[in-house]
Amino acid sequence: MIIGGGPAGYEPALVAEGLGAHVTLIDRDVAGGACVLYDCVPSKTFIASSEVMTNARNAQLRGVAVEGDSKVVIDVPVLHKHVKDLAAAQSADIKAALEKSGVNLVHGSARLGGAGDRGRHKVEISPEHGDSWTEHADVVLMATGASPRIVPGAEPDGERILTWRDVYDLPKLPDHLIVIGSGVTGAEFASAYNEMGVEVTLISSRDRVLPHEDGDAAQLIEDVFTRRGMKVMNNGRASTVVNTGDGVRVDLEDGRVVEGSHCLMTVGSVPNTKGLGLAESGVETDKGGFVSVDRVSRTNVPGIYAAGDCTGLLMLASVAAMQGRIAMAHALGEAVQPLKLKTVSSNIFTHPEIATVGIGERTIVDKAMDVRSVMLPLGTGPRAKMAGLTDGFVKLFCRPQTGAVIGGVIVAPYASELILPITMAVQNNLTVSQIASTLAIYPSFTGSITEAARQLVAHDDLS
Repeated sequence: MIIGGGPAGYEPALVAEGLGAHVTLIDRDVAGGACVLYDCVPSKTFIASSEVMTNARNAQLRGVAVEGDSKVVIDVPVLHKHVKDLAAAQSADIKAALEKSGVNLVHGSARLGGAGDRGRHKVEISPEHGDSWTEHADVVLMATGASPRIVPGAEPDGERILTWRDVYDLPKLPDHLIVIGSGVTGAEFASAYNEMGVEVTLISSRDRVLPHEDGDAAQLIEDVFTRRGMKVMNNGRASTVVNTGDGVRVDLEDGRVVEGSHCLMTVGSVPNTKGLGLAESGVETDKGGFVSVDRVSRTNVPGIYAAGDCTGLLMLASVAAMQGRIAMAHALGEAVQPLKLKTVSSNIFTHPEIATVGIGERTIVDKAMDVRSVMLPLGTGPRAKMAGLTDGFVKLFCRPQTGAVIGGVIVAPYASELILPITMAVQNNLTVSQIASTLAIYPSFTGSITEAARQLVAHDDLS
């Protein structure tokens, strides 16, 4: 029994069916869950459209010009329809795959009902239409995800005070968007709207944007933002956000006031774990409400697993899916490798993107680790020169004794694609010498990775 239809639910459902289990998946949205319908897929589609705007504006620098009075503009209804249509298409594909595999889909909600017969678990199912019923399951996977955090005094109204799930219903682009929160989601939407020509003010409660990311990468992105006309307000914490009728007023705790047409709240997520019968069934959660799990996604109750954002482990769709797949394989007696977060790569879809994997500078400094590193500016590579790119870099970290790659950062267009070689190196204990001796296509962006490795080898005499 799987409660939740996002990546932490539907991918494990396919795994479990493939291993011979009878699977029922329950979700209010069923196929794809909030990730596909409201969060990850729509946001990345929206961001991709903003990138088209930037490329069109910069085309003249490379000799490509639009004649006459034509200019690049955003058709907002078409853009939002494209975002929603793509999400719906992805959901339909997932639903078709689940149905083909034999998964029983239930459109509705469910909660744990305590212990059942012969050590099985009761699951109380409430379909969207019809009467509720109770089933008994040998294994239950909680994959209920998370929702935008609501701050008292800044409650979203769907009109001018928004969460990231509300933006696709706006009839037009904001005149002046105030983004509260400079973490991953805030930075991504601030970047996208800025590229679309919207006036953007980004408010960070810390001394810089992306406070939990690599310092060089965060500084570069903040510099790019300000150079493109975005106003970045650091050390600002919002106390109230008010819809004034024709705009919004944001009051900061230090007395500063910001006014705009709309406000986007990106202040984190809270787990969807209330009303699921967790406490009644003995399932432990932390003080934030996240379900506590081990590295194979087990809760403290035998037979009950949890995966994805409801665990708060690392809120990435890729991690959610991996947690769920590990859970099902473990529950059904297959050999599994526990989740290793140090091999998980992540990406921030700003422009340029920021991709990271493995051990980063903060951990290295905090633990006083003996590590060698190199940072190669992206603009030194021939492919970057051809594309007129100056913002970005490749950074590698390795152990001085062995040369084993333990981490890396890439700031570049499509860094999400470029990080894979470094991820493979971290996961498979490859050395910088092995990367340096690997032939990269010339010219290519991946050539900057091998060049960074060569510089690290030459500088530290690693072999």
